[in-house]
Order: sequence, then structure tokens, then C-alpha cells
Amino acid sequence: MDEWRRLERIGTYQFGAGAGPALFADPEELSITRSKSGRPRQVHGPDGRIVTFGQDGRFTLGLAGGRRLQAALSPPGYRVVVGEESDPFVRDGRNAFAKFVRDADPSIREGDEVVIVREDDTLLGVGRAELPASAMADFGTGMAVAVREGAKV
Repeated sequence: MDEWRRLERIGTYQFGAGAGPALFADPEELSITRSKSGRPRQVHGPDGRIVTFGQDGRFTLGLAGGRRLQAALSPPGYRVVVGEESDPFVRDGRNAFAKFVRDADPSIREGDEVVIVREDDTLLGVGRAELPASAMADFGTGMAVAVREGAKV
């Protein structure tokens, strides 16, 4: 199995049907950086870093990957919706807190990579869920998403 197909399968496994092909569409425009052992490390496209391939075999999203995932998955697919008051903070790469979460994909588990959006589905950033979706809705305090990269205006 070629490397792109394997990466697509991992993306589909991690994010659901259609995610893998969306993340790695047009492989001729993508580049892979590798670790010293030759293992894929990061995938970059013309629009920036799409994913980093972690030691645990899962992807961490770059902003370009978040855009691709957002386009491929219908709401609420791997989205955490925050209020407008969080917009400038998340865009600046600061964490999203539970009290500002308006909605979240019910399938989100702690540790999942997520796309952070406003209620109108405008991309604000990408990061790692620190709480499952049910807890994001229930908690009035605490970090909901550790923001990895904000979408600068």
C-alpha cells in the first residue's frame, strides 16, 4: 500500500468517513517531512501544515488541516463552537474555556483533535480537546480545548 493511501486511512479512522481523502487530496501538491528513521513526520500543502504524525500513530492538526477537515465534515463533525467573546483569544492561540463553549460534536473525547469555530462556522483555530463534549457543555470552568494554532485575521 502506498504511503498516501496509508495516511488517508489513518485520517479516515481518526476523523471519520471522507476525512482522509479530504486531508490528503492532491498528493502531488503535498510534501512530507520525515524523522531521522524515515517515518513521516509532517505533511505540508500549499496552504501550510496539514498534520503532524505523532508517535502514538495519530495526527495533530495544523490550521490547513483544520480547514480541510471543516470543509469535508458536515457540522458538528469534530467542531467545538465557542461564543464571539472567545474569538480574539482563540485566534491568538490562547485556550478555549468550557464556559464559552456553545456546542460540541457529541462524539468528541478527551484528547481528540478538534476544529474550533464560531456559531457561523468561521474557523478560529485547531487544538486538542481537554474534556469530552458532554463535560464541555456541563462545566462552567476549566479548559475545554488546548489551542494548538489560531487562525489569524
